[in-house]
Amino acid sequence: MDSLSELVEGLKKSEVKGLVDSRIREFEELGRKPGEEIFKELCFCIFTANFSAERSIRIQREIGDGFLSLPEPQLAEKLRELGHRYPEARARYIVSARKYGDSLRDIIAAFNSEGDAREWLVKNVKGIGYKEASHFLRNIGYKDIAIIDFHIIDVLARHGLIERPETLTKRRYLEIEGLLRKIAEGLNLTLAELDLYLWFSETGKVLK
Repeated sequence: MDSLSELVEGLKKSEVKGLVDSRIREFEELGRKPGEEIFKELCFCIFTANFSAERSIRIQREIGDGFLSLPEPQLAEKLRELGHRYPEARARYIVSARKYGDSLRDIIAAFNSEGDAREWLVKNVKGIGYKEASHFLRNIGYKDIAIIDFHIIDVLARHGLIERPETLTKRRYLEIEGLLRKIAEGLNLTLAELDLYLWFSETGKVLK
């Protein structure tokens, strides 16, 4: 753990800190936007699953309000044109999620913990697993949940903190999240901030 902590401490003292702080402010601002913007961010997190984050950002920008109103066949066709790997499935999930629409922010805010809100998302929104639910919550300003993807698993495995799991079960996800929480506390960071630093260490970028 010491080597990883030293890595992040070094990044905190570099220009990366400004990038991370700016991104966190953007997440907080998004969480205060109208319900339709919150829903569009949920759509983004639905179609980033098993797909490139950078290409997903471009798709989100191109489709925009179409996530709110395009019929499923047209949405699937648009996703296909923009190069998504799973256009039909993602369009189906997004249209299914529209029933929560503007009420999504209030539903999430009603829970006592971010973990409970995540459980609700996983159980009620098709196409959303623990990683995607965590990603969505982080992107609208929540900070005490971890986004565990292959980048995070790789950096933890390389520093000898975990063995790379063959499958990421709920139990294993929560165990790794607990480890990340200990690391974050030791660095005086939130899990949201730690994720951005770790992502930068793997990719050289601070994305959403």
